[in-house]
Amino acid sequence: MKLNNKTYSIQKVLGATVLAAIFILFIIAGCNKKFLDVPPQGQQPGQQFWQSEADATKAVNAMYANLHEWKQVAFAPIAIESVASDDAEKGSSPSDATFMNNFDNFSASSTEGQILDFWTGQYQEINFCNQVLDNIPAITMDETLKARYLAEAKFVRAYAYFRLVRAFGDVPLRLHLPADASSYNIPRTPKAEVYAAIEQDLTDAAAVLPATYGAADLGRATKGAAMALHAKVAMYQQKWQDVFDLTNQVMSSGVYALFPSYEQLFRVANENCSESVFEIQCKYIPGNCDASNSQYSQVQGTRGSQGGGWGFNVPTQNLADAYEAGDPRRDATIIFRGESTPEGDAIPAVGDNPMYNQKSYVPFSTYVECNEGSEQNVRVIRYAEVLLMNAEAANELGNNAQALSSLNAVRARARGGNNAILPNVTTTDQSALRTAIWHERRVEMGMEFDRFFDLVRQGQAATVLASKGFVAGKNEVWPIPQNEIDISAGTLVQNPGY
Repeated sequence: MKLNNKTYSIQKVLGATVLAAIFILFIIAGCNKKFLDVPPQGQQPGQQFWQSEADATKAVNAMYANLHEWKQVAFAPIAIESVASDDAEKGSSPSDATFMNNFDNFSASSTEGQILDFWTGQYQEINFCNQVLDNIPAITMDETLKARYLAEAKFVRAYAYFRLVRAFGDVPLRLHLPADASSYNIPRTPKAEVYAAIEQDLTDAAAVLPATYGAADLGRATKGAAMALHAKVAMYQQKWQDVFDLTNQVMSSGVYALFPSYEQLFRVANENCSESVFEIQCKYIPGNCDASNSQYSQVQGTRGSQGGGWGFNVPTQNLADAYEAGDPRRDATIIFRGESTPEGDAIPAVGDNPMYNQKSYVPFSTYVECNEGSEQNVRVIRYAEVLLMNAEAANELGNNAQALSSLNAVRARARGGNNAILPNVTTTDQSALRTAIWHERRVEMGMEFDRFFDLVRQGQAATVLASKGFVAGKNEVWPIPQNEIDISAGTLVQNPGY
């Protein structure tokens, strides 16, 4: 169980020499979804690593395994990517982890530990990717596999940089390992250049990655994942033609389809289903708590229930009220105090929180030692989001027919054949349709860590989040960690207002 992570400066993180022992740590701590089933090896000196195809495989597997490390899926992303929105609040007991309130009311300063954790967590991931990209090309191995590994690393690096740039704006861009001591300390790169680098990585990845994998490699980045993430990156820059073209390619690939049951979509049994475009793979391994280390579900689980969790990141009444009458997604997104879940778990009628996140829920009957819910994958991109991005881009381009088609496909799955609820949207007025698409995105993707950034990119944050303390011109981004500014001797400069 990990409540406090040791933090590392960006210089140390990005300049570190990778020893095989580091890879072993993350492989053992990995989620073991077939392609991560790598047996522990003896420690190898750093100079003996990067020699074989097996070394390349260990490195790539470590890169994936790190995606469900504490800083990637627990307190830091909950604070920065979720609690700041109108969908969620801290949760747990009032006295527990009170620092989370600083993100709910936008009073978090540059010295807040979760700011530093999020920053270092993403740069640690980028370091894993850069190690792969700089070292694997020299290895004599199967060339097709080599090309795929490099494409996978570019996808994961793009994902990490996307999380950084939308959270902080300008960030240091490092696409290679530091060549020498003089290149450790680099300034922030303008966000337009960071976005361009992300898009180049995703273009390169999509050109190489396969559309699908066999069972042994399930969960790896695919061509569709690269194009869908690229569409999302383009959406944040309002590059609507690119969003439209990329989502159309994903939609016409024949690989993806909406899963029939919205509630069941988020259960362990249906991980990597037809709707999954990319998921962070997690696994419970009996008797191996080091490997069963994902705490994504545990920190959000229902508080006070055996097999539940800690009760953080809970839905707000504002989110509950946003759903249209009869929308099944409300009960599939929110566990209410006193209810019984579809899987038969009775939630206590009294407790600290009136609601919990059902999308991170794992039935109590699967309670295991180590971390509750450690086998729950993290859904990063779903096909429903691809459809909603397509709808938004089509509307901005004046193609209301396509916008309505994609939007109503999402609504049709939600109503599940009950035509008395969630009727098709019919308006062809661009402004009204934009509002409908934004609303659909909120209720379809509630508690999936995008709402705050959606409000910012839509220009709604200053209005919607005013009561929480949001200040326009400041709170669109988070402060750069003061620790990083200090270590850089002023090379890194702070965001305005902090």
